[in-house]
Amino acid sequence: MLVEFRVDNHRSIRDEHGLTMEASNVSGDVSRVRDVADLKLLPVAALYGANASGKTNVLAAIQFMRDAVAWSDRLWPPDQGVPREAFAWGKKRSDPSLFQATFILSGVKHEYGFVVDDERVVEEWLKTWPNGRVQTWYTRDGQSFDFGERLHGENRAVEKLTRPNALFLSAAAQSNHKQLSVIYRWFRGILGHVAPERMVALMADGPARWFAEDAQGDLLQQESIQSFLSMLKTTDIGVVDIKVTSDDGGAPQRGRPRRILLKHRGPSDDAWLPLEQESHGTRRLFRLGPRVIHALQHGGIVIIDELEAGFHPLLALEIVRAFHDPKKNPKNAQLLFTTHDTNLLGTVVGDPVLRRDQVWLTEKDESGGTRFYPLTDYQPRKSENLERGYLQGRYGAIPFLGNLAWTEKP
Repeated sequence: MLVEFRVDNHRSIRDEHGLTMEASNVSGDVSRVRDVADLKLLPVAALYGANASGKTNVLAAIQFMRDAVAWSDRLWPPDQGVPREAFAWGKKRSDPSLFQATFILSGVKHEYGFVVDDERVVEEWLKTWPNGRVQTWYTRDGQSFDFGERLHGENRAVEKLTRPNALFLSAAAQSNHKQLSVIYRWFRGILGHVAPERMVALMADGPARWFAEDAQGDLLQQESIQSFLSMLKTTDIGVVDIKVTSDDGGAPQRGRPRRILLKHRGPSDDAWLPLEQESHGTRRLFRLGPRVIHALQHGGIVIIDELEAGFHPLLALEIVRAFHDPKKNPKNAQLLFTTHDTNLLGTVVGDPVLRRDQVWLTEKDESGGTRFYPLTDYQPRKSENLERGYLQGRYGAIPFLGNLAWTEKP
């Protein structure tokens, strides 16, 4: 489970900030708190804030860290530096960027982080705390590496393969480093949906591979497919079955484009429609649903930008509740999402959906830098109506609209 994520100089996040999943000493549903490695951790965190306040950039920073671990050794061109996105103006544009995650893996706390600039990896490190005592597995200063005695394996061989613009952890995983591959897989287990526009291309063939009978990826197993079918039926969108065909209507084959067809409820046996003709909400459910189900069944982290976009509020609510429920989430999966849905702060649908320590707020300062902070900084009372307080600006993180001027037609 994620304990804390820290970032400095990524997109609008100009200065160093941290997001913690540790539970605070607040009242609320204690069944949501997970006791892991002597820590009390939360399965859900929600980010609220005005448009363009930097909510998405917090999640994008997590996804950049994940992608750097997963792909820097294989996909970052050796002569094109580091594809980071620093703060766009002023001194910070040339300053390095920091990414650091503290997490629990197999009951042991780990801390992994790196610092990059436009050209290279400036620093990189990995620490663990078995039995509560810190062990430094390795540190990196440019291309100088120092390996701790507890890190076994072909470390020096991997060092020689590690490019200046690639992470040692990424290179080690590609070299099948047994000890570090476990850390690598933890990061690969972060399933992200930060920029919906980036997912459009996946609709052509990606989901078809997931639902094909010969799907071998780690995203969906057959039990996950059945769970997803159950989700479709219970969301009341009228879909009762799925099938995958090739573009010419035949059986799907490797190397050929594939299409998803959905069967709709009704008296006709030929009530099938291709996924690309379905509503935005249905298509988005196909992007999010499999990852949510996989995380609930196998553990990991799901990050979602604008959870409620395209969904009925009750569906978004049920996704959050599934991560809260220890029976539906036995592997302690975590959900981090941005939202404008204030229903999750209130009590319209019963008890508050989010504890006060599960709410984070984002806002920009006068220089355009994003800061994010927990709602608990304001110490709201147990009986306080969080939805009303947020909309009234009591905690910041809302737009200043002034007097909107509407252009009248002549």
